Formats: sequence, structure tokens, C-alpha cells
Amino acid sequence: MNRWQDWWRQAQRDLQTAEHLLVAGDFEWSCFTCQQAAEKSLKAVLELRNQDREGHSLNRLVQRVTGSDAASDALLEACARLNRLYMPTRYPDAMPEGAPVDQFLRKDAEDAIRDARLVVTYVAGLIGPAPS
Repeated sequence: MNRWQDWWRQAQRDLQTAEHLLVAGDFEWSCFTCQQAAEKSLKAVLELRNQDREGHSLNRLVQRVTGSDAASDALLEACARLNRLYMPTRYPDAMPEGAPVDQFLRKDAEDAIRDARLVVTYVAGLIGPAPS
């Protein structure tokens, strides 16, 4: 059973949630949720194409999605920045000291939302809007 629509719908919901978390001041969770929105959107394309969607590296996932087509620098850079949010947004021992809540600021979340939107918009161009 191909569940690409489930991946796609959840990616869009994660991006919406990241925006709510920004407003609430939960910057570390907003950042992590942006990484998840990008990951799930790329996995939606791979699922649609019946391709391997294993792993969490956005760099590898976007390479699988784009294949031999050259991805834009902006897309690659957005994925690289979002990749860096996968662990330190959640684990206190990912930084030399301080909890994730101490490490991420409003600007970090705003930048992550911008990057996640870029990835989700790219994917929307490949697969179209979420089903209703």
C-alpha cells in the first residue's frame, strides 16, 4: 500500500505546527518540527515513486528525490541547515552545556520555518496539494 498522501499531509501539518510553536515561544520544538516537515515531505515523494525512503538525512533524501536533476543551491542549503536541527533541538547532551530550551531563539525558529517552507513548496511542485 502506497501511503504517500499520509506522509504529505503530515508534512504540511508539521509545518503548521512549527508556526504555532513559534508563536508559543517553543523555539527548539519549532525548529525540530521544521526538520520533520521537510523530511516527511521528501519521503512523500519517495513513497509516491516507490523509492527507498530510509534515513533522516535531508541531504540524502533530497538527492534521491532530485536524482540526476540538479537541485537548486537554495534547496540544498535549506536541507543542510534543517539537518543540523535534528538532534540538538531535543537532547541536552547534544550541546556542551545547557538544555535545548536555552539554545534556540526566535530567529532560529523563523529561519527554520523559512527553510521548511522552501522544501515543502518544492515538493508541492512535484506532487501537488494535499488531498482533502
